[in-house]
Amino acid sequence: MFYFDALRALAIICVIIIHIYAFTKANVISEYAAIPSIKWLFTQFLGIPFRIGVDLFLMLSGALSLGRVWDIKTFLGKRLPRIVSPFIFWNMVLVSLFFIISYFTSMKIVNSFDIMSILTYFYGAITANALGFRPNWFFWMILGTYLIMPIFNKWLLHSELTEAEYFLFFWLITGIFDYTLFTEFPIKLSYFTSPIGLVVLGYYLRYTERKIFKNKIFVWTLILIPLILSMVISTLLSSPTRMYMFNRYSILMCLEVAGVFLLFRNTDFKINENGVIYKFIFSLAKYSYGIYLLHYPILLILVRLLSPMSQIPLCILLFVLLIPIVLIIMSLLNRVPYVNRVIGAK
Repeated sequence: MFYFDALRALAIICVIIIHIYAFTKANVISEYAAIPSIKWLFTQFLGIPFRIGVDLFLMLSGALSLGRVWDIKTFLGKRLPRIVSPFIFWNMVLVSLFFIISYFTSMKIVNSFDIMSILTYFYGAITANALGFRPNWFFWMILGTYLIMPIFNKWLLHSELTEAEYFLFFWLITGIFDYTLFTEFPIKLSYFTSPIGLVVLGYYLRYTERKIFKNKIFVWTLILIPLILSMVISTLLSSPTRMYMFNRYSILMCLEVAGVFLLFRNTDFKINENGVIYKFIFSLAKYSYGIYLLHYPILLILVRLLSPMSQIPLCILLFVLLIPIVLIIMSLLNRVPYVNRVIGAK
């Protein structure tokens, strides 16, 4: 189904944009005021609507894997190598690249080159604590999600969609209290917390036939109301020392991503399979996991090279340069025998 590829492409674009926001927001944080500057508002816009990238990846995992007949051995035997091998490959390659760049150029990403420093930095990279490798937390989160998915799949195979609604109802409550208001709900709902809720939500929205989810007004309301509220509230809660951002599991983010999923599901895509747009979307979807692992260190290098630029041109240029760079790298490596198995291409 093309809308799955389109959603996966959108998800990786959102991840790239949110990381551009993370790298550049320090340039404009101090420009917050009663009427923030255009550069501040532009940067804040990057950080709010596009925060749904990881949520979309989780929903796609549920939509594509849950509700199907498979056993634990088959599922984990296929899924785990697909995420573990690219994770190890790209961390080894990119850590080596950072040491080479730091040793032979003036761009000092790392400062020590003895064996202990190399091992420490590599350990920091795989645990998402080293400079340039913060997004590696996603690997450990998705690994844990895959480990629990066989249990949820067995339940959903023998359940009606109304039982999934039961689970999602309490999951949304945790989104309101635990991740939006940051206050404890009187009833302990630990078993309903994210990210597994997004996985179940993806499954549910793929298979549900409730008419309201096909209503365009409802779907656009589901997207725009949370988005507008997020923008307004985030701006009000920001200050000259920080740009406020909602948690990705907050109720507003969950409603927005649900609306986006439904919008794509209900859209009749009429795209020429030989056209440039289709090929671009297909490439982003095909290489999305590899791009996720690759793009952040490349972005760090680009930011170091382009940092003197003004904020808005900098963000636009980073995006325009990064997308073709990672696509070209992935496309070239995908042509190399054996290597193409470990780069994160589906």
